[in-house]
Amino acid sequence: MAFVLGGVAQYEEEIRKSRFLAVAAPVRSADEVAAFLAATRQLQASHNCWAWRIGQAYRFHDDGEPGGTAGRPILQAIDGQDCDRVAVMVTRWFGGIKLGTGGLARAYGGVAAQCLRLADKAPWVEERRIRCDCGFSDMERVRVRLLEAGARFEDEAYGGDGVSWTLAIEAARCANLEALYRDLTRGRGTWAPLDEAPEA
Repeated sequence: MAFVLGGVAQYEEEIRKSRFLAVAAPVRSADEVAAFLAATRQLQASHNCWAWRIGQAYRFHDDGEPGGTAGRPILQAIDGQDCDRVAVMVTRWFGGIKLGTGGLARAYGGVAAQCLRLADKAPWVEERRIRCDCGFSDMERVRVRLLEAGARFEDEAYGGDGVSWTLAIEAARCANLEALYRDLTRGRGTWAPLDEAPEA
């Protein structure tokens, strides 16, 4: 079973005079990864090393540390904690004592793993994103029933005839909610999947 983070987590540790700060965050796309890395990078630090995994897609980066001593151990920590849809940045402020390749790998991997151990995690549930349009006369009743059925409203836009929603729905419940939606709107509302499979 894979786990996702409920929010951003941090863990800091000093190892032989070097300060290590791990920050982990949930991510769903390459754009979210890029935004997280840009926001988390410490420009005054010696190294900002990172790894991320979204389904079968993953990347890692050593940021000047010897090859294989930083990014890959961070990715191994992500996989070792059975985490998915997560990015981890480990920042190092060099303290004057060299750790060696084995020491670096243990430090980066260990700090990342401890950060993920302390993070708020939940089992990952596969979701589908749906775009649906609903007339004003049905809007409030449909919204209440969809919320009761477990839909999550991600976006809402109003037009001349009604409202357009972007919903996130547990994949296993999608067919039942579509049937409910069509019944509530008496077949007048539109229901269009935005993604047939989770983004990887």
